[in-house]
Amino acid sequence: MLETFFLPAMAPFAVAIGLMLMLAVVELIGALMGMPASAMLDSIVPEIDADIDVDLDLEADYAGGPLDIDAPNVPSAPNPGALSQVLGWLCVGKVPVLVLFIVFLTAFGLSGFVVQSLAHGLAGAYLPSIIAAVPAFAAAVPATRIAGLTLSKIMPKEQTEAVSQKAFIGKVATIVRGEARKGVPAEAKLTDGFGQTHYVLVEPDEEGAAFPQGADVIIVRQSGSIYQAIANTSAAMSDDVSSVHIKGKGGENA
Repeated sequence: MLETFFLPAMAPFAVAIGLMLMLAVVELIGALMGMPASAMLDSIVPEIDADIDVDLDLEADYAGGPLDIDAPNVPSAPNPGALSQVLGWLCVGKVPVLVLFIVFLTAFGLSGFVVQSLAHGLAGAYLPSIIAAVPAFAAAVPATRIAGLTLSKIMPKEQTEAVSQKAFIGKVATIVRGEARKGVPAEAKLTDGFGQTHYVLVEPDEEGAAFPQGADVIIVRQSGSIYQAIANTSAAMSDDVSSVHIKGKGGENA
């Protein structure tokens, strides 16, 4: 069995398993020292929104639908690129990148050994490693996604909350304390894609607008720790549209 592990036909799969074991040891040592390698890697990897499948209705509303309130600074709904979509599909942002890489290496290595074992059993010879790597890779990718989805449900709360706060853009929030005016943010409550509640500081995106306590707003962009929002006038996004009031520059309700 050990001789089979070091055969040339098994080289890429043996390397994958060896690298997986090395990374697992590094992660374990880092965790024991309070500096997990996965956290360090996630800090330098570009942020990928967990809600990569952004509400398409929001984009339609910005194009002239219910959310179009003649606000020139309202941005278009996010349009993630192909790479972001692939990484989001693989659960990058929901699960640490290093953990996903370890899962991929494990799935790739084990799948390769299975493919080569089947080939040897059926044909009496191993496939060239580059050929055997194709079905092994094809099996490892969906296996990584399945493992990522499973891990994202059981990861500690602080891990899931590490998702980029840019995912809040496009979400409906409710003002729970104070009155939000330009330059005077108020506290608002929203629920993310994991069903967790977050409290953020919100101010109107428009000059002269104000959101009283209880108003529903839609977050459109972020400036540091403050989120800019517009009034939620879309009945499809809130059951309580009547609670939203926007004060005009003259102090009258719009």
